[in-house]
Amino acid sequence: MKKINILGTNVCMVDMAGAISKVEEFLAGDKANAVFTPNSEIIMSATRDEEFKSLLNSADLVIADGIGVVYASRILKKPLAERVAGFDLVSNIIKKSADGNTSFYFFGGKPGVSEKAKENLQKEYPLLNVVGTSDGYFDAEKEKQIIADIKEKAPDIVFVCLGAIKQEKWIMEHKDELGAKVLFGVGGSLDVFAGNVERAPLFYQKAGLEWFYRLMKEPKRIIRMMDLPRFALKVIKEGKKYPQED
Repeated sequence: MKKINILGTNVCMVDMAGAISKVEEFLAGDKANAVFTPNSEIIMSATRDEEFKSLLNSADLVIADGIGVVYASRILKKPLAERVAGFDLVSNIIKKSADGNTSFYFFGGKPGVSEKAKENLQKEYPLLNVVGTSDGYFDAEKEKQIIADIKEKAPDIVFVCLGAIKQEKWIMEHKDELGAKVLFGVGGSLDVFAGNVERAPLFYQKAGLEWFYRLMKEPKRIIRMMDLPRFALKVIKEGKKYPQED
């Protein structure tokens, strides 16, 4: 896959169809694959944390979750075809797996969230094969139990929803021992599937204003979102310093 280097983070130049195709390729293989979904905030975090940046760049598929990442690619004259939101990607994978031939494990969220996500999704897709769930609150002992449960259930796909940066670190630390084919780091997706968090209306999604809708709903996010203008300025000032693939 061709990639674009955005402030040191290598983002795969794929559209939604290409990302789905890549996941299907992973499922047909015989090794564990990590899929990460960075937005502007996450890439800014990577500029301040070399270990995290290296971790992102070691993933098998890195998609542009945020519209800011797409805009950055245009500034760098290497435009991404579209935003590939992590939630939309996993929603498409779920829809394609509605026949039950692909198995899932939901890991993350507050107690009860992963179970509710499973319940809601199986109402929509009765044959969806969710073999196990666990919340995202754990100590060292419970983590061992979660890992053992995933190994025993042997899912094809694991959704790891612990929030950035924790979920990416967890995936890279454990992916090769779990037996799964694909591990997605997809933040709050289980909360949306569970019905606890409302996705921005389609207008906001298409206009690239999903971040603004979330800010209206959660004004306390303003501090985190200050990274958005910082990201834009950094791309304009420094983006072309990073080497690009031919």
